[in-house]
Order: sequence, then structure tokens, then C-alpha cells
Amino acid sequence: MICKIIPEKCIACGLCQIKAPAVFDYYDNGIVKFKDTDEKIHIISTTKDNLSHDLLEAYKHCPTRAIVLEENT
Repeated sequence: MICKIIPEKCIACGLCQIKAPAVFDYYDNGIVKFKDTDEKIHIISTTKDNLSHDLLEAYKHCPTRAIVLEENT
């Protein structure tokens, strides 16, 4: 799986960081980022069925769909 962040869609609500604090953090302006990196793409070595509960919850609850999950191709 590939997890992408689209900062232009982020409204800085903080739900992703609340739902998955081990995965997401935010900049000083509240925009989402991956924890410990400024990269916008993060490769996850698992399938969508085996995603961590927290990451899946953050993805599902993002009100603007600023978090995107895609299959590796």
C-alpha cells in the first residue's frame, strides 16, 4: 500500500493525528505530515486488509480526503 498526503486538501482539523499518532503529525500551521519526515508519500508494506486500525481510522475519518491509500503497482 501507498499512503499519500495531499496538503492542499488538509483543513488542519487534527483528526488524523488523533486517530493515528504513530503515523501522522502536523506542521506548526496544523497541516498534516507523516511523523518524522516531510515526505508526502509513505510506502506501507501491507495490504489494505491488514492496515493498522489507527491508520485506517485516520483515512476513513479525514473530512477532506487529504489522506489517500492506493495499492502498490
